[in-house]
Formats: sequence, C-alpha cells, structure tokens
Amino acid sequence: MLAHLPTPLEPADRLAHLLGLGRSRLWLKRDDCTGLATGGNKARKLELLVADAIASGCDTLITAGGPQSNHARMTAAAAARSGLGCVLAFNADPPDCAEGNQLLDRLFGAECRFVGHGPMETLDAIVRGIAAELDGAGRRPYAIPIGGSSALGASAYVRAADEIVADLGHEDVLVVTATGTGGTQSGLAARLGHERVLGVDVGAIPDPVAAVSRLTGEVAALTGRVGPSGDPRVVGDQVGLGYGAPTGACRDAIRLVARTEGLLLDPVYSGKAFAGLVAADPKTIQARSIVFLVTGGVPALFLSRYERWLAAAG
Repeated sequence: MLAHLPTPLEPADRLAHLLGLGRSRLWLKRDDCTGLATGGNKARKLELLVADAIASGCDTLITAGGPQSNHARMTAAAAARSGLGCVLAFNADPPDCAEGNQLLDRLFGAECRFVGHGPMETLDAIVRGIAAELDGAGRRPYAIPIGGSSALGASAYVRAADEIVADLGHEDVLVVTATGTGGTQSGLAARLGHERVLGVDVGAIPDPVAAVSRLTGEVAALTGRVGPSGDPRVVGDQVGLGYGAPTGACRDAIRLVARTEGLLLDPVYSGKAFAGLVAADPKTIQARSIVFLVTGGVPALFLSRYERWLAAAG
C-alpha cells in the first residue's frame, strides 16, 4: 500500500462564511494526507500504476513532468518504496542547484534527465523513448504518462468520489479541483458526472477540456460505467502567464486558507484552484455541498522563485 486511504473530509465553516456559502456547505477533501512523500493526489494513481508495473514484471518506473513536478517526486518515492528503479525526464535544462521537488527526487534515488525546454505534451513521447532504450539494455521498464493520467491512473479518483459521497451521505455535491493533465478531474467525472466536477485550469496542457473528455470516457469504460453526458467544466481564468506562474489571486487564496484553516495550498495547483472557487459565479457552484480537493504540492512553497512573491505585503 502506497497511499493512506480514505483521506479525511473536513468541514470548512469559517472559509464558507467568508465566501458567503453558509454553514456546512464547504468541505475540504484532504488528499494532501495520502502519506507518500509529503502526500498529494498522485499517490492514489500510483497505488494502481505501481501495482500494475509489479504484476507485469517491470523493474523500472519512467515518467516525466515539469522541473518541479509533484508527480515525478511521488513516482520516485513510490519506486523506492517498491524496490523499483526510477527514471525521470524534465522539460528543462539542468538546474544550478537542486531545491524543492528536485532535491527530493534525488533523495529518493531517481535518475533525473533534463531534455531542454519544450511543451509538456512532448514529454510522453520522451518517456516512451527512454522505455525503448531501457528495454534494449535488458531492463523491464514501465512507462507512466505525465501526471499519471492514463485511464488506470485516473480511475483512482472514482474511489475518491465514492469516499466523498459516503462521507457526505448524499450526491448533491460539486467537487472543485485543479486541472493539470486532466486525470484527477476525469476520474471524479466518471463517477459523479461532468456537471458535478469543476476543474480550474493551471496551464499544464493546451486543451484540458479535450483531455478530460477523452480520459473520462476511457475511465468509464475501464470501470464498467456509462460515460457521462455533456462536456467537462473547466474554467481558465486563473492561469496567469502560464503553468507555475504566480498570480495575485493565487497568493490571496493561499493566505486566506492558511489564515482561516491553518492549511497550506501550493502556488502551482491548489492555490490557483481555490482562487478559481473564490472567483466563481455563484450560479455555477450551486450544490448542497461544495468539496474542494486539496491536492498537495507543498514543496513548491519553499522554492526561491516564490519567496518574495509569497512574502509581499498583505
């Protein structure tokens, strides 16, 4: 077992009051408490992916992401815990110094490869190339797409949706989540339907709506469900200048949640996602219960690039 499941579902009445939502309407799904390598949503996906790798007789996990990828960090930890090798590819040049997730990747013993700057969507092909290289060298590689966003990986969030419904005792829910490569939103939507999941685009890929739509259908087929009707709900007003780029709304959201709930959000995913919830038109978030998915990513708070931004007066 890699993940501590089920994760807690906690009321956030003080936040709800400040957002004008009313008592007992806002809840926090604490997937930052999954346990593996400081926790985060990727542990759910890796629970299934690593089990598949082991069952397939593989000896090395391969994946990719941005230079501060939470998924890469957790894959490295999962490999270490499972006795597997790990190769990580990053769409960046080698850093002058290792900090944040890069430091942790090395601590977990992963081999880190820097392939130069390029769009995120090219990384899956690079992963397949590394897998072919290792296969030719007699290794037994297991390729994981960026974000763990395969149908198998995304299907882990069907269980998360089941946990939310069981804890609330009803299905009149809207789950708000950061949407990067689309796997988390897809798994939730395969269980709850597109109308009950709101994704906040963080700028990881060019067309998250298309990615979520495709993956949701694949997850539904894998889990024996009928795919939901309609289109995924994804808002794109929190990206700012791009993936990982700081925004004032994100910083305000991080401060609000820290000072109200004592909870840390990260500047790449959950901070922007909560900013999206704050900015949402009340007409678009009508539900008996609104659940904000806390996806982890805390190591990013300690990066030098965010230090002055976070410390700015406010």
